[in-house]
Amino acid sequence: MIIKPSDLPPDFSADTLIAEANRCVACGLCLPHCPTYRITQSEADSPRGRIALMSGVASNRIPMNARFVLHIDRCLTCRACEAVCPNHVSYGKLVDGTRAMISSSSPDLPSEKTATRKSRFRRWVENEILAKSSRLDALRPLLRFYERSGLQKIVRRSGVLGKTRLAVLEGQLPPVGTPCSLSGRGGVANTWQAVYPAIGNPRGEVGLFLGCVARLTDVATLNSTIFVLNHLGYTVHVPSTQTCCGALHQHGGDRQAATQLARQNMRAFEGLGLNLRAIISTASGCGVQLTEYPSHNPSETPQQSILQSLHAEEEAGKFSAKIMDISAFLAKAEGWGNIKPQPLPHKIAVHEPCSLRNVLRGSAHPYALLARIPDAQITPLAGNDQCCGAAGTYFLDQAEMAQVLLRDKITMLDASGARYLATSNVGCAMHIASALREAGSQIEVLHPVTLLARQMGMPT
Repeated sequence: MIIKPSDLPPDFSADTLIAEANRCVACGLCLPHCPTYRITQSEADSPRGRIALMSGVASNRIPMNARFVLHIDRCLTCRACEAVCPNHVSYGKLVDGTRAMISSSSPDLPSEKTATRKSRFRRWVENEILAKSSRLDALRPLLRFYERSGLQKIVRRSGVLGKTRLAVLEGQLPPVGTPCSLSGRGGVANTWQAVYPAIGNPRGEVGLFLGCVARLTDVATLNSTIFVLNHLGYTVHVPSTQTCCGALHQHGGDRQAATQLARQNMRAFEGLGLNLRAIISTASGCGVQLTEYPSHNPSETPQQSILQSLHAEEEAGKFSAKIMDISAFLAKAEGWGNIKPQPLPHKIAVHEPCSLRNVLRGSAHPYALLARIPDAQITPLAGNDQCCGAAGTYFLDQAEMAQVLLRDKITMLDASGARYLATSNVGCAMHIASALREAGSQIEVLHPVTLLARQMGMPT
């Protein structure tokens, strides 16, 4: 298939992709850091090989066919290559741009075989469920009933879901919690409050980004974040109009939807009218997307884009500059003098998500946070330089590759002798925890801030 101008998304330039791809000098330093190359030993599944393929398709030297798409789909977007590239090639932008090109291309590719050409149902879920916070909150009582009534046990024991993608998703479902209604008082609600006031000496105001999946499946982390911040003296604001960060849309080639979600989130936090010290993200995958928000709307005409780009870029830059991972913020926060966490004489293995390690470059912060817990034995999980295989929806779209990577993590974790696994990304946590549950392991997977809040006396 030859690329035609009509195949390209409105905000995409083949010349831009080719120019960035040409910055790759094919030195090969990225190869040992690439999880898929390590498994397949295929040049086409390496960053260097994929960049050559992208350039070839964009310049019409090679066709865009199912084989090309397979090699692009196999990329986890872990960006380990980007972190070690001596020429600082923006691989993340290259692969996202290529997926947008694939998604916008003529319908000649077998959609059921490619992750970037999603089914109508999949797109409906992403756009009408994940991107609608009120609908996600409406699912909370239904999921809690499913888990508490015994239906979940019946479904899992019967195997009625077979080996479908729905079965994989259901297998990752953790206990669904409820938001705290009043910080430090143990109350619960179906949605978060707009404001959680500081406790004690006020030190500032921050915003909290909830995310989409996390607002259902990682409530403990969000509640713990509010608890710790409040006890340090920070008032936490949670705007109700915030939505999904857009990472799933961006990596799936839907740049227009990703940009629309970005603008909605910017409006949600700007609408508070406050000079927030930071906007806190508890999931490093969301944090990366929030810090790299696009300033261009693909639905605009070139003339509109020229007129609005400078203002939009400035606004996106101001918003992204305030984004901080919770561990990074707490590492610099004041108010620790009166905080006395209870001792925890157990070994804690620390998993470093790719998004935190390779893009945010904040892998040191969870260790510093956990070091505040007396008697805790903190150790990095072996193999932290390799992806766990979750990678957004990668565990669904490339299940075989994801399972190979997951087995490696479980092997390392079993050998660690740890009682806890601390990780800073909800997707990684659910992916690893599901495998541990299936194996009957007693290792608990949780966010570093959750473990700290527990030792600070947070009500359960």
